[in-house]
Amino acid sequence: MAASVWMRCVTAAVKLKCFSPSFTVRRCLLSAAYTDTKVWESREKDPQNLALLANLMDRTYDRNLPVSSLTVSRFVDNITSTEEVDQAEYYLYKFRHSPNCWYLRDWTIHSWVRQCLKYGQREKALHTLQNKVQYGIFPDGFTFNLLIDSYIKDKDYKSACAVVEEVMLQEAFDLRSTQILSFYALGHYLATKPTLAVSGERALGASLLICGLTDRSTIGLSAQVIGNTLLGKVEMQNGIHAVFKAMPLHWAHGYLDRALAVMEEVSAGTGDAALTKDALDLMGDVLADLSSESESSGEDTDEEEKNKQDAVDEDDEAERAKLPLYVARFQELRSHLESSGKVEASSFQTLVSALAQKELSAAEGPDLERYQEQVQGWEAERAQLIQREREMREKAEQEKRERLAVSAAAQ
Repeated sequence: MAASVWMRCVTAAVKLKCFSPSFTVRRCLLSAAYTDTKVWESREKDPQNLALLANLMDRTYDRNLPVSSLTVSRFVDNITSTEEVDQAEYYLYKFRHSPNCWYLRDWTIHSWVRQCLKYGQREKALHTLQNKVQYGIFPDGFTFNLLIDSYIKDKDYKSACAVVEEVMLQEAFDLRSTQILSFYALGHYLATKPTLAVSGERALGASLLICGLTDRSTIGLSAQVIGNTLLGKVEMQNGIHAVFKAMPLHWAHGYLDRALAVMEEVSAGTGDAALTKDALDLMGDVLADLSSESESSGEDTDEEEKNKQDAVDEDDEAERAKLPLYVARFQELRSHLESSGKVEASSFQTLVSALAQKELSAAEGPDLERYQEQVQGWEAERAQLIQREREMREKAEQEKRERLAVSAAAQ
C-alpha cells in the first residue's frame, strides 16, 4: 500500500514537472553549443577601468584627436551592467562620427551584440543595427544568428523579422543557418497575418524575396512568390519609386509579373518543387484587392482624375494597366498547378518549421568551426594592435625624454 502511494506521488511529480508552466522551456532553434559563450569568454582578458577609459576618450575628443579602435573595443569588452551598455552606445556613436570611423573592429561589433544580449539590452543591439550608418554596426552571419534566435526564443517574430530585414539590406544570407532562421522568422510572422504599412510590406516582401532567391525548393520558390507579390502590391499602389527605397532590388517595373514568372517556372518544371497553397492564396487576395481598387478609382470625378494624371508616372500607369492580364494569367497558372499536383497543402509556416528541425543542426557545424577560427584570427589581430600601441607609447616616451634632455642641456 505504502509503495503504491509512493508511486502515485512520483507520477504526479513527473507530470507536474512536464506540464507546469513554471517548468516550460522557451523555444530556441539554435543549439546550446551554438549559443554557448565558452569560446568567446576563453579569450585573453584585458581588464580595464571604464571610468578611466571614458575620461580618456572624452579628453581625446575634446582635443579633436582620434580615439583608437582598440580603446573602443576595450570599453565594450569590459561592460558589466546595463548602465554601461548605455555608455558604450554613446561611445560607438562618437567613434562612428570621428576620423577613425572606418576602423571599428569586427570583434567589437560581435562583442557589442553579445553584451546587449547578456545584460538584457537586446533592443539596444537592434536599435544600433537599424541605425547602422550612425553607429557602424554591420554584423556577420554568426552574430546575426544569435540575435534572430534570441527573438525567436521569446516568440517575438516581428522583432526577429526586423533583424532579418537588416540581413536582407546587407545581402548577408551566405550562411545556410542564417537563411533557415530567417525563413523561420518570416514564416511565423506571416502566419500572424500582420497589418502592415507600405514600409512594412516593402521590407517583408524584400526580405522574403532575397532570402529565397538562392533556394530552389518549395520554400524558396514560395518565398519568392510572396515577396514579389507584396512588392508588386506596393508598386501598383504607390509606384516603382516606393518599392526601391533603400532596398537592394531591381529598379524595374513588373514585380507581379516576376511572381507569375515563378509560378510558370514551377508549372513547367519536372522536379518535386511546388508552391504552397497559402502563398497562392495571398497572391490571389492581393490581385483581387488591387482589382477592386482599380474599379473604384474609375468612379473619381473628372477633376480628381485630372489631378491624378498630373501626378502619375507614365510607366507606373502602364504597369497598372496590365493588372487584368496578370489576374487572368494567375488564374490560368494556378489551375495548371493544381491539376499537375504542384500545390503544397502544408502552410509556409509548417514547411519552415520542418526545415529548421531537419537542417539547422547540420548547418551549425560549419558555422561553429568557422567561428572558432574567426575568434583566433580576431585575437591575433588584437594582439598586434596592443603590441603596436605599446611600441608607439614607448617611442613617444623616448621622444619626450630626448626633448627634456635637450631642453635641460640648453639651460
